[in-house]
Amino acid sequence: MSKEIKIKVCTGTGGMAAGGENVLSLFRNALLSAGIDATFSEKCSVDKVGCRGFCGMDLLVDVIVDGKKITYKYVKPEMVDRIVQEHIIRGNPVVEWMVEDDFYNFHKKQTKVVLSQCGEIDPEDINAYIEVGGYDSLKKVITSMTPEETISVIKNSGLRGRGGAGFPTGLKWEICHRKKSDKKYIICNADEGDPGAFMDRSVLEGNPHSVLEGLTIGAYSIGAEEGYVYIRAEYPLAVNRLRKAIEQSRQKGFIGNDILGKRFNFDIKIKLGAGAFVCGEETALIASIEGKRGMPRARPPFPVDSGLWGKPTVINNVETLANVPYIIKNGAEWFASFGTEKSKGTKVFALTGKVKNNGLIEVPLGITLREIIFDIGGGIEGEKMFKAVQTGGPSGGCIPAEFLDLEVDYESLAQVGSIMGSGGMVVLDETNCMVNTAKFFLEFTQAESCGKCTPCRVGTKRLLEILERITSGNGKEGDIELLEELSYYIKTSSLCGLGMTAPNPVLSTIKYFRDEYEAHIKDRRCPAVVCRDLITYSILEELCTGCGACKRACPADAIRGIRKKTHTIDTSLCIKCGTCFDVCKFKAIMKS
Repeated sequence: MSKEIKIKVCTGTGGMAAGGENVLSLFRNALLSAGIDATFSEKCSVDKVGCRGFCGMDLLVDVIVDGKKITYKYVKPEMVDRIVQEHIIRGNPVVEWMVEDDFYNFHKKQTKVVLSQCGEIDPEDINAYIEVGGYDSLKKVITSMTPEETISVIKNSGLRGRGGAGFPTGLKWEICHRKKSDKKYIICNADEGDPGAFMDRSVLEGNPHSVLEGLTIGAYSIGAEEGYVYIRAEYPLAVNRLRKAIEQSRQKGFIGNDILGKRFNFDIKIKLGAGAFVCGEETALIASIEGKRGMPRARPPFPVDSGLWGKPTVINNVETLANVPYIIKNGAEWFASFGTEKSKGTKVFALTGKVKNNGLIEVPLGITLREIIFDIGGGIEGEKMFKAVQTGGPSGGCIPAEFLDLEVDYESLAQVGSIMGSGGMVVLDETNCMVNTAKFFLEFTQAESCGKCTPCRVGTKRLLEILERITSGNGKEGDIELLEELSYYIKTSSLCGLGMTAPNPVLSTIKYFRDEYEAHIKDRRCPAVVCRDLITYSILEELCTGCGACKRACPADAIRGIRKKTHTIDTSLCIKCGTCFDVCKFKAIMKS
């Protein structure tokens, strides 16, 4: 067979969970059975790739025959033989398994820089990265640019920290570069912990060498000979691929001593985090690397002045560093051509929640929320009404429908009471209770508080207690004002960013959805019918067939009635578990 065949199987975390490793092996075996060697032939390859972005369609598989690519969705092991026989052998793609318009619409408004090679190259093969220009930027800066010239390019690009704060990356490097010290450090912060966020994990799983290259360029720029990647142990696939990438890079001479024959030494170590959300804060992260309890300290001094072991230290997150090789390769003006005047470039988001097309996206800053949610995301599941979007994770705010045309950049999000954060974006619809949503995020931040400072340790606990009281039907007059007062106190007096931003979900939901708080407190009613203690169950006479399913399932024996006659619920006995609602096939149970 003279055909050139390439098969790419998604083996990010989502792809692996959908059976990617098994499907990869089955494709290789099926090709061998058909007389095609997918291991040694230059014209045939079956490769693992990282996240393809549209996680809701996993497992995604690309089949490329003589340059023509067909993408299949929801691929299962039993589909492999037919794809090989009909598509690869006989040249007839299996149409009913191919992706459709929603897949292409998902990618249409995206601009991929950091994710440009995720889903395209084998993340465990350094040669695959080199073939697409990998490490060319490192070669360029080490052989033909001074540290000052490198920093100037990053400054002129307008790249800002993608970890949430948005501090200018080039300026941070410049400050550290100017510090006089016998030792400097650079750290990649991969301690991603926001609920619903998987941006950094996917980059490290899909293209770890881009991060290592950016980290090494940063080290060259500031004069560091030692670097760390601080990554949570809950990311085993990312950790494994990162370790392989470091070893491969060392063997190729891209890290180590006398890199590329020049007098530049740099090595990288991995530090596994134990899952403490607060260690995403840079001073707590530093303490953890030093072997101390991960707790923040007061600033100043900032890490660029006194960081790891008291030495000047630069900390950049995964996405920030992954941008660096592309900026060096294509130039500052190229990167600055994306985005807005103050927010340059692109941003990776994890688009999740009540949206049809969930997954990993990369868009130019300045795109609107409407374009992300309705054009890329495909709108709301079940054709329900859009209610809000939570950006910035548990430290961000809920942005209501009136701001759907808001541009997504650092300044615009801050103006409406939210933040960019690391890139979590959770879409909420009419079935979400905003008071309960605020409580959900407070439960997270309160549990993750390190306890060092009183405003965060005690303040978030008090906030959570008030929210629990409101959602259980025991709210009282003045609770809303108390939440606001306490929130502002916590924001202005907490030691680190966790406490300073923890009240954001509370303040934003009160600002835009105050009527829901008032309904919970004054009417003892949850408008979204979510808060269990405020729900009342009843049986609709015109729909009840008297089948008795609800009566048999009720754990409190609260349902009365005889077979084939309308049943009723004794509200004094009802424990509001919702079992009757779940088991009724005739939709005769109403909750209000």
